[in-house]
Amino acid sequence: MDHLTKKHRSWNMSRIRNKNTKPEKAVRSFLHRSGFRFRLHSRNLPGTPDIILPKYRTVIFVHGCFWHRHRGCKDATMPKSNTEFWEKKFSGTVIRDSQKKDSLIELGWSVIVIWECEIKKEIFGKKLENNLKRLI
Repeated sequence: MDHLTKKHRSWNMSRIRNKNTKPEKAVRSFLHRSGFRFRLHSRNLPGTPDIILPKYRTVIFVHGCFWHRHRGCKDATMPKSNTEFWEKKFSGTVIRDSQKKDSLIELGWSVIVIWECEIKKEIFGKKLENNLKRLI
């Protein structure tokens, strides 16, 4: 059972950001230090990507492991209460992510997904660097 009141749980959930998160800022900082220039959150592209590298026709999504269901990740846990609601919510997110990625690829964009746990482990730099080297 949830130990918070509905009002307090609602307040907590309202504080979860969808833009300018710490993981996203870490990726942006890495890109900037590496000499890449980019745009943020373009609504002109499917899925409003977190980071857009127009010169390379590449977009980067910085996904939270919990919300976007990173397979095999310890952070992608399932809440113990109201599981039917959460399963539906998470499966919808995964389907939308896939559709957005497919739409971007059809438009000729390359798509890179960086997971929150990769940033915590600081392995995203190597992964991102390898992906970006293929573009240059």
